[in-house]
Amino acid sequence: MTAYILRRLLLMIPTLFGIMLINFIIIQAAPGGPVEQMIAQLQGMDTGVGARTGSGPSAEISAASNGASNSQYRGAQGLDPDLIERIEKMYGFDKPAHERFWQMLVNYTTFDFGDSFFKDRSVTELIWDKLPVSISLGLWSTLLIYLISIPMGIKKAVSHGSRFDVWTSSLIIVGYAIPGFLFAIMLIVLFAGGSYLDWFPLRGLTSPNFEELTTWGKVTDYLWHITLPVLAMSIGGFATLTMLTKNSFLDEIGKQYVLTAKAKGLAPNQVLYGHVFRNAMLIIIAGLPATLVSIFLTGSLLIEVIFSLDGLGLLSFESALNRDYPVVFGTLFIFTLIGLLLKLISDLTYVLVDPRIDFESREG
Repeated sequence: MTAYILRRLLLMIPTLFGIMLINFIIIQAAPGGPVEQMIAQLQGMDTGVGARTGSGPSAEISAASNGASNSQYRGAQGLDPDLIERIEKMYGFDKPAHERFWQMLVNYTTFDFGDSFFKDRSVTELIWDKLPVSISLGLWSTLLIYLISIPMGIKKAVSHGSRFDVWTSSLIIVGYAIPGFLFAIMLIVLFAGGSYLDWFPLRGLTSPNFEELTTWGKVTDYLWHITLPVLAMSIGGFATLTMLTKNSFLDEIGKQYVLTAKAKGLAPNQVLYGHVFRNAMLIIIAGLPATLVSIFLTGSLLIEVIFSLDGLGLLSFESALNRDYPVVFGTLFIFTLIGLLLKLISDLTYVLVDPRIDFESREG
């Protein structure tokens, strides 16, 4: 198993390289990069530009009006070519694309993600600031989904066709049909002072006086704030995992070894949890990394916006819109690395659930 883990870790290197290369090419080809955005600010007489380029915008604009520019950037006509060169140097665009990409990879080996173009802070600081929000949402949502969906899926499989199965299936389908952001709005209207009850806060993960609270007060305050966002993020995940669990257990229950175990006189719970559970849970475990990644990276975006939670999802979205390349590639690298590590952990969990699986012999 050690050799298998080492091989998987080594395979992460070309995987990361390929993902970063493809995204680098796509993003570099997209119009409206940081240089174009700075040019647009200059043309709009943005007073904050002078401090970032080392000269006052009015002087630059008036000096540029005496000559025309043959710049490749859209909207740069009439600007001083020297000014555009300084902007390119400020963002690192004075170097060819392949040199920028190589330098980025070299820096990433030491987890040096550089500084944000527009937030005047390092990418590492930004990620660390936003990480607690995304971790809180992701872990609590995943925990809630698995704690409810797996027992419910097993119960539905055991009582297939019963009233419980029919009614829970109806509720699950209705919940799955409601988008997470719409459910979040419903929760706000009903429980966060929208039109009815005012039981939960509307924004943030903690209260302004959080540091003044006792330990128990901090725990309850945190849970009080996280309840509605977690419910909104979890509603769509119940359906998929519950039905996956039910179908997986139903498939195993109908197999010959289950009939043989029953014929030997084993109790139903012994058959279910001693034989069926180990095999049926494999496909569910396989979906755990995808569930975590989807919740961490995509599922939290609108929820963060609606509940005013400043997390990684919102940071990545804003950075992509603003063409803040260091933040875009820094978060992409972190997300990809986390996804690959979660996949490896998933494979190791396979072995814990079913010792008959031997990835090392298959690789050989």
